[in-house]
Amino acid sequence: MPREFSRKRRVSEQIQRELAQLIAKELSDPRVSLVTISEVRLSRDLAYADVAVTRLGARREESQQTVSALNHAARYLRGLLGRSLALRSVPVLRFHYDERFERSDRVCHLIDEAVAEDQARHRD
Repeated sequence: MPREFSRKRRVSEQIQRELAQLIAKELSDPRVSLVTISEVRLSRDLAYADVAVTRLGARREESQQTVSALNHAARYLRGLLGRSLALRSVPVLRFHYDERFERSDRVCHLIDEAVAEDQARHRD
């Protein structure tokens, strides 16, 4: 009987939960306030974790600064993760800006424009 969740998926979800708490509680840098971790992708050997983040209500430049601050604090966060996770080795953390929210806003805006344009044509 196959497992419902793979180990890789369970570990990535656990890292996501723990990192969200650690960033909120342990980092005092104002650039990392209101950070959302949308996804943690682990390498096959669980040696690297690519963490997709975005900052709520921030412009792209501010979010890029947030990513830089998180990458600067990655070793510190990895050490804290090692204390809270029951893993033989904690993956190296690499933070990346998640463009999905920005893209979804852009698509919603384009759809709204297309609907409004279509309604304007049918009124004529």
